[in-house]
Amino acid sequence: MLHVVGGSYREVCISPDLVQLYGSGGRAATALATVTDVTLHTFASRNRLDAAQRMAALGGFRLVATPSDIDVSFGYIHPLASSQTDPPRGTFTPSDCIEIEASDRTALVFGMHEGRSSVKARTIVYDPQDGLLPMPYSRSGCIALERLALLMNAGEALKTTGAETLPDAGQMLVSQNAADVAIIKSGPGGAMVFLEGREDPHLVPAFRTNAVFGIGSGDIFAAAFTHLWGQLQEDPVQAAEKASRAVSHYVETRSDLLSWEDETTLARMPVRVIPGKVYLAGPFFTMAQRWLVEEAREQFLGMGLDVFSPIHEVGRGPAEFVAPADLRGLESCDRVFAILDGFDSGTMFELGYARKMGLPVYGYGELIAPEDSKMITGSGCHLIGDFATAVYHTAWRI
Repeated sequence: MLHVVGGSYREVCISPDLVQLYGSGGRAATALATVTDVTLHTFASRNRLDAAQRMAALGGFRLVATPSDIDVSFGYIHPLASSQTDPPRGTFTPSDCIEIEASDRTALVFGMHEGRSSVKARTIVYDPQDGLLPMPYSRSGCIALERLALLMNAGEALKTTGAETLPDAGQMLVSQNAADVAIIKSGPGGAMVFLEGREDPHLVPAFRTNAVFGIGSGDIFAAAFTHLWGQLQEDPVQAAEKASRAVSHYVETRSDLLSWEDETTLARMPVRVIPGKVYLAGPFFTMAQRWLVEEAREQFLGMGLDVFSPIHEVGRGPAEFVAPADLRGLESCDRVFAILDGFDSGTMFELGYARKMGLPVYGYGELIAPEDSKMITGSGCHLIGDFATAVYHTAWRI
């Protein structure tokens, strides 16, 4: 029996259109139930209890629900966007603590929005699940009797430790918490695995996928790692690599089945963010167009890539000034991300110029019919209908 402690939240995404009840706890329990017996401990309001019970029945796990007056929802514009939480933290009184005594068991413990948990277990995998105010393990109230693993994304690791670099943060997580392993996840960059007694981290890659649906990918990683390292006691680096493969299966298929050894998943190739400069081609004449340019630029900068964005680097002006300056910027880049819906004339010219230069072009367009895309795809451009996938493929230079 494996215990999962975590939230069961309503999740809403605009693109792709999605409304569902999962949350970190619900998703991890559903995934783990495909490989082991699971009990999910979560908060549930009177309004959400029936939905949580249906989730447990469909997922095949046991549910222990602690009453709460709070209904938590997370909203996303797209899978790579920061979530908007309702209700915001600080506007409600936290629920009572969930207390669990499982001295002979393994527990996967997530931070929760409504309240906290106090878990005593033989093995604990702890993930704070909070990019704004991550709860350090030392203040979580949890006690790992034999083994402890800490999982965090890059922002959580830096905020929790106060370190300036991720290698320093990983080493501090291990030493300050007497942890056996700490893993810092970096999305398209894979993960770093820090072990007790070893200074340099092991690097675990991300794996190539044809689609990227990122909501809940960290939950799947945590679930797979907990089963492999926590229950089966596999080597932590090998467990992390298999967990990364399980994530690749999830983000491509949106299936909660934990899969790291089937033929398709094993055939996936490692990928990484390729350093370089992205030319951001796209119209910026309306608020919606400018928002999308800003969103794409922020995503690439957050991945450590340089970006040449004409509106930011050149701005507006007469044609005899803007066009040469934009093309000089294009010639300084090693790939192009093109926003193609609407077939903006400037963007289409830049696309053709880039292909003549031999640059890879990743075109994002949701409304382009096959008949209208012949010159785009026929010239070797990658036409992708999903924003998150287009961003990741550009970063990976697939």
